[in-house]
Amino acid sequence: MTGTKILSSDSHILEPPNLWTERMDPKTFGDRIPHLVKGDPYDHWSVDGELMGVIGTFGTPGQRFENPEEINREGKYETIRPGGYDPEERMKDLALDGVYADILYPSFAMEMYGVRDAKLLGSVFATYNDWLSEFCATYPDRLKGIAMIILDDDIQGGVSELQRTTRLGLPGAMISSFPLPGDTYDHPKYEPFWAAAEELDLPISLHTATNRPTPPAAIVEDTVISQSGAARVNAEYWVRMSLCHMVYSGIFERYPNLQVVNVENDLAWLPYFLNRLDVTYIERPTQTTFRFKNDALPSDFMSRNVYHSFQEDALGVRDRDIIGVDRLLWGSDYPHAESTFPKSQEILDSILEGVPEDEKALIVGGNTAKLYKIS
Repeated sequence: MTGTKILSSDSHILEPPNLWTERMDPKTFGDRIPHLVKGDPYDHWSVDGELMGVIGTFGTPGQRFENPEEINREGKYETIRPGGYDPEERMKDLALDGVYADILYPSFAMEMYGVRDAKLLGSVFATYNDWLSEFCATYPDRLKGIAMIILDDDIQGGVSELQRTTRLGLPGAMISSFPLPGDTYDHPKYEPFWAAAEELDLPISLHTATNRPTPPAAIVEDTVISQSGAARVNAEYWVRMSLCHMVYSGIFERYPNLQVVNVENDLAWLPYFLNRLDVTYIERPTQTTFRFKNDALPSDFMSRNVYHSFQEDALGVRDRDIIGVDRLLWGSDYPHAESTFPKSQEILDSILEGVPEDEKALIVGGNTAKLYKIS
């Protein structure tokens, strides 16, 4: 990958233990404020009275290459890699891995989409967004943070936070990959949010493992707090459902410049998914009642309005012409245990073997640079 600027479209930050305790009002929230509970042998986060949090695998990049048999979701905060929370150390790790810039998603906070109280989460996420903007300001050209947004029944609150985080300089935002039970993103109440995202030119991310609690169907054991092996294998279920709801309801026709990013769900399932979107639209019109203008097909909107961030899916790269080369975003997932760090260059050379140089340049950085306006 010599001579190509590599950007990670999906990296993570490790939130410090005092992030919320020093910034949120204890008189208002008390011990419901996210805080680290030191334990023996493991630490956990406590939020709204619930113990949660993956500390082990969130902060041990490179472990998969050294001692994968010891990978453990549990862990101690003092053992995690400093580059996860220290911007100076992160710069060193970026240099070591040959990566120029990171698009930053949360780690511990990402699991908080499993907290049921949306008002509490609104304050938790706003506090996180403030801290994230300060973290990224240390290296504004190389650290780009994704704001956390909670919607549920307060869509205007979500719009206001989207506008606020734009002023903070955050170039994108994430919402839960699937909303509350009985709710779907094709509901008219979400229209102001899609409109605001388009007006602000902010990509909206659907990251794996962020569906709201007690999902209504299918993989009922899969929550953001506890995830079985079977649920992990089928993790893209939730984003598939949300993308279907968005496409089939005409959201992308009404908001043609809205961009949605499917994050950390890999790629190889997409060719079949795109095919079924079109076949169902054509052959089951009573189940897909919205009709697109100008004989457009669902896959047309996927090609125009949806990006896909992946890590090392060689099978998906092989089908890049079906998915769309200009829709693929590589990400390292640093500093999580499954990340490609510190062997990103080697892994990219392997999964992109035989790919033309101009297409490689798009996949490893060009598309991400365009989406998040990185020069």
